Amino acid sequence: MKNPDFSIAFYDTREYDRESFTQANKNYLYNIDFFDFHLNEKTALTAKGYTVVCAFVNDRLSEKVIKVLSECGVKLIAMRCAGYNNVDLKAAARYGLKVLRVPAYSPHSVAEHAAALLLSITRKIPQAYLRTKTGNFTLNGLTGRDLFGLTAGILGTGRIGRIMADILAGFGMKIVLYDVYPNKEWAAEKGYTYLPLEEFFTKVDVVSLHCPLTEETKHIINAESLKLMKKDSVIINTGRGALIETKALVDALKKNRIGGAALDVYEEESQYFFSDWSVNVIKDDDLIRLMTFPNVIITGHQAFLTTNALSAIADTTLGNVKSFMAGDELKNEVTV
Repeated sequence: MKNPDFSIAFYDTREYDRESFTQANKNYLYNIDFFDFHLNEKTALTAKGYTVVCAFVNDRLSEKVIKVLSECGVKLIAMRCAGYNNVDLKAAARYGLKVLRVPAYSPHSVAEHAAALLLSITRKIPQAYLRTKTGNFTLNGLTGRDLFGLTAGILGTGRIGRIMADILAGFGMKIVLYDVYPNKEWAAEKGYTYLPLEEFFTKVDVVSLHCPLTEETKHIINAESLKLMKKDSVIINTGRGALIETKALVDALKKNRIGGAALDVYEEESQYFFSDWSVNVIKDDDLIRLMTFPNVIITGHQAFLTTNALSAIADTTLGNVKSFMAGDELKNEVTV
């Protein structure tokens, strides 16, 4: 029987969210309302009457939003993702709201998508697919290159980065690493090498981004780092959009200073990703420019989107809520 005094408001939800959380909620029986709009300053008042709000990567939980949530009676912010850079943690602490997240769901889903992007851009799969759909089976312009023997740079060696390293090592690539907090024991066991950041950029043929977005990592790919990279190097980003300085990337692509980029995230994605803009005007000039390059692939933040990951996200999120309700230890709490 559902608890009428305890309700959760889910923001920025899609059909796959509703399906996975409805299934998982059979074990919890919470009162859940799903909203398809973002949680931000314009919508925060819709949280009135809810004990918990569940937010996603493109919701905006600023100090003003958190103040409104507190006034509405919200006690818990349950992020159904690993990242929390869109939450003002200091404000949450000041207003007495707990913040929980999903630190890991299916790291394989993200790493495998990153590998798929790498293969797609290296072997020009999108161009080949579009060509054969029109009955054109010519091969001119589709020449790729072997990954075997190239150097892959893994920037961020958490769970996803470590899996990506192993996948690319399976292709016969040499693996070099960078992380502010290196996992030296794991690297030594695998035969991988950590490098200083500048040297890292000069060595890699492929750089795959898997670090969290912090003040230190924001725009870690910028004009200076792009100048250090090889002219045929490829960037893969399934981490956070703002790890890359978009204008610098566009400039490097225009001047043929790098070989290409495959992006599942974008610096200013919140206005466009997860929505259908096919019959509307996209006003973001940088995004439009990126979409014109033949050596750029963009997917709409779908690296996490597997049945395995969705199930794990739902179970962990609702489990976090259960721990909060019961007054148990909050293992996935995020603090300042």
